Amino acid sequence: MRRIVHDGPLVIGGGLAGLSAALEAAPRRVLVVSPEPLLQASASAWAQGGVAAALGADDAPELHAADTRAAGAGLVDPAAAAALTAEGPATINWLAGLGAPFDRDECGGFAVSLEAAHSRARVARIGGDGAGRAVLSALVVSARAAAHLTIWEDSRLLALVRSDAGAVVGAVIQRTDGPVTVLASAVILATGGVGGLFAETTTPVALCGEGLAAAWLAGADVLDPEFVQFHPTAMDVGLDPMPLATEALRGEGARLIDRDGQFLLGPAPDADLKPRDVVARAVHRARAQGRGAFLDARGAVGAHFPDAFPAVFAACLRAGIDPRETPIPVAPAAHYHMGGIAADVDGRTSVPGLFAVGECAATGVHGANRLASNSLLEAAAFGRRAGRAAAEIVKRDGRVSAPDIPPTLREDDLARLRRLMSRDMGVLRDGLGLTRALDEMGAVAAHSGEALPLIAARLMVEAALARRESRGGHHRSDFPKTNAVAVHTRIPGQPSASEKAAA
Repeated sequence: MRRIVHDGPLVIGGGLAGLSAALEAAPRRVLVVSPEPLLQASASAWAQGGVAAALGADDAPELHAADTRAAGAGLVDPAAAAALTAEGPATINWLAGLGAPFDRDECGGFAVSLEAAHSRARVARIGGDGAGRAVLSALVVSARAAAHLTIWEDSRLLALVRSDAGAVVGAVIQRTDGPVTVLASAVILATGGVGGLFAETTTPVALCGEGLAAAWLAGADVLDPEFVQFHPTAMDVGLDPMPLATEALRGEGARLIDRDGQFLLGPAPDADLKPRDVVARAVHRARAQGRGAFLDARGAVGAHFPDAFPAVFAACLRAGIDPRETPIPVAPAAHYHMGGIAADVDGRTSVPGLFAVGECAATGVHGANRLASNSLLEAAAFGRRAGRAAAEIVKRDGRVSAPDIPPTLREDDLARLRRLMSRDMGVLRDGLGLTRALDEMGAVAAHSGEALPLIAARLMVEAALARRESRGGHHRSDFPKTNAVAVHTRIPGQPSASEKAAA
């Protein structure tokens, strides 16, 4: 296998978190690898709502942090939430300085919107519902112009490389002309989430948790992998992935109704602005009862739809729906992974030399249920911190041996895995279904081998089976109550060969 020695950090992933880290690591030379051209395979580009930050005169980072802790159902790290929200305004200004065209009010300040579980309007938006793509586009332009960056846009992670001293010192990358081992001073994983493991998802289907699984195999601890956020208003129009009807629509007054026009969560004006797990279960319940679920924006948005929410409007028209005249059929879909590779606010994991940022990381800011629009803020703010921290690492210690390369999951087995994850690891779970899922995963492994997506899915299901309570995005119908004490799930990473020998 070819081997390249890169004198600087290796960033795996070209979304908002990865590019923020890469830009901030200057003047160190940074190699960024992405499986597809930038903007094409990143969940960041699909985000509609915006970036949350305390920007208003009636707001403060402390209030933002309090809302973040409340949404996280007891599992938010207060220090991490404080660090994130304190950097919110500066992060918005940094993104704007790179060219992100945030909507402005009549005084020239940032226009902000209200989203579910926020006590203040604090979500900075772009073009109504185009924040993710516009923000990431600005970073892509900056990254392509940055002299310290080299970008490969045909590269998929196969495995991480460890030294005999236990540090991560590189990765095996699959390129179009074959695999290559890249040795680097540090590796920053920004590989995104796990939405592609589910048959109903709002994320790129290529995001199947490979970074999470590769990090665990390389010794990194995994935190709370059972917590998946299901967006309650994915458009149920027969597409894979499912188009998203942004939460900002409900912030503007759109209501969730059944096919008879009855409110799903009650008539109170703010009933539909409860945390996403509550709303997702209400939508799931209405559909299971045969009542259907629809987002009615006719009165709240109406004729303003094309200008106020152009991305959602275009998606509706492609599906043959005019949301100015017809409620949008919706269903819950896998949207965001609160769990992931355990990392601090600078992206450091439990393995020296390995950093994790963005959705593949679990930094403690989301807990059991992510507060709306905190994800883009975390990707940029903590991505920048990780870039600075990784840039300080200069030396690689120890001898390097080639890692085992996991097999590739067969297409039919991936489809089977996606179906069982939506069936048994969805909005409502129980012990019988989770046990059935693990049994079926054994059959998949016998057919395809221990592929990275299968490893990630198994870590999630095993954690969900072990958590015998309902909390945040994890709801067990056989254990519907929430325990008095919130406890994290922490799964130790796989030991290295030398650690196994020493044991």
